Amino acid sequence: MNSSKAKIFSNDAVVLWLLGLALFLLHMFTNHQYGFHQDEMVILDNANNLAWGYIEYPPLTPFLARIELALFGLSLVSARTFAALAFSLALVLTGLMARQLGARRPAQILAALAASIAPFALIQGSLIQYVTIDFLWVVLLAYLAIRLLKSEDPRWWIPIGLTIGLGMMTKYTMAMAVAGLVGGVLLTNARRYLRSPWLWGGVGLSLLIFLPNLIWQIRHDFISLEFLSSIHARDVEWGRADSYIPEQFFSNANPFVLPFWIAGLIYYFRGEAGKRYRMIGWMYVIPFFIYLFTQGRSYYLAPAYPMLIAAGAVAWQGWLDRMSVPRARLISGVTWTAVAIGAAVGGALALPIAPVNSPLWEITSEVHDTFTEQIGWSDMIATVADIYSDLPDEEKTRAGILTRENDEAAALNLYGPDYGLPKAISGSDTFWLRGYSDPPPETLIIVGYYPDEVNSAFEQCEMAGTITNPYGVENDLRDPPTIFICRELRWSWPEFWNRVKHYS
Repeated sequence: MNSSKAKIFSNDAVVLWLLGLALFLLHMFTNHQYGFHQDEMVILDNANNLAWGYIEYPPLTPFLARIELALFGLSLVSARTFAALAFSLALVLTGLMARQLGARRPAQILAALAASIAPFALIQGSLIQYVTIDFLWVVLLAYLAIRLLKSEDPRWWIPIGLTIGLGMMTKYTMAMAVAGLVGGVLLTNARRYLRSPWLWGGVGLSLLIFLPNLIWQIRHDFISLEFLSSIHARDVEWGRADSYIPEQFFSNANPFVLPFWIAGLIYYFRGEAGKRYRMIGWMYVIPFFIYLFTQGRSYYLAPAYPMLIAAGAVAWQGWLDRMSVPRARLISGVTWTAVAIGAAVGGALALPIAPVNSPLWEITSEVHDTFTEQIGWSDMIATVADIYSDLPDEEKTRAGILTRENDEAAALNLYGPDYGLPKAISGSDTFWLRGYSDPPPETLIIVGYYPDEVNSAFEQCEMAGTITNPYGVENDLRDPPTIFICRELRWSWPEFWNRVKHYS
């Protein structure tokens, strides 16, 4: 195991590290076109309110965001540094997986590039979100599992346990990757490791790392289960899982590299060379069917494709080796052309490079809403600040800000101090858990609610402003667009707080 560590930096691997650096720079030079995404706002707010757990997710991503804020300050580029780094490392790990499976340099490069041009990967490499860091842990888990199976050195279970623990502290969907790993162990001759103390040492290490969040959940009555159940029911009602199968072909992996991940599946389950690594195949198949039958979101499976593509590149190399030289050159040329086209199309749709309201912007907005949800935050904050500044001085001391969604409150708390705004509160997710001030505000500037909702809760409400943006982009921030000033709450604050509680 020790001697193998140096091989990571061999000549072949240097090429992969250079490709990873290129991808990192690509993201860093393109990730500041718009503004923060709504999910990023929440993570950055959590970074300023560190805890061992949050209703929505475990604590590691906000902790990493806190490091970014401490090191680089608040900016689009700095806050997205770890995201770019995560997907750059995933590129390198994919190439290294292919190498461990027997790929020579061209196939290693092909695997790394083919995995990195997935639309999902290109989008997430420019955003700091929970799925961003989760992606890296699952890819790393697959790499470590391949190292285990190739070397037959049970000590690899220790870094596997470390990775699982970090994954569980990032996103609970790591449990599905673990289900695939456990199933792979039980369904293959990897069962022999059940007698190894190293495996159980890895289990213990993962539980030890996850323990602080588990204790937080116990202290909060496992409130995250309530959150996850509510969100899943909403997703099913909205039909969000209906595109689960199509998005495996068009988002989680680039459609131009479809033959590679299909070949990877065949390699693990049918190929003689892949028999040794069949456990890796189960690490894809088991989560695939779990998410399919439970109607999970399509992108939950995205981190599983690099390990398939790595094996597919090995199969591609074997096909070329069995061909005549002229035919192999032809197939190789077609392959690299397809990857180049896939990179161009994927980059155009998934990288934040389109000017707002340009023809390319209109196309990307039809495909996904990631970019549209980054527009209008500064305008909303400035509008709220104007409303607050117009209040009488005496009323300002008794005024607060209430938003429906946690991202709106997060944005106001992130930039509000520059405008002298009071701390925003919300009944959404972890913001609800944090509660309201003591004494509670008597006058509320309210964002994100409809007229009938505020009028039913307050004796006096008036329209005070409208959320707009200079581009006329429609997004969740403008639904609804009206900002109210409300006074004289009809209920007690504890009752009101229970009424506004919701998950989003």
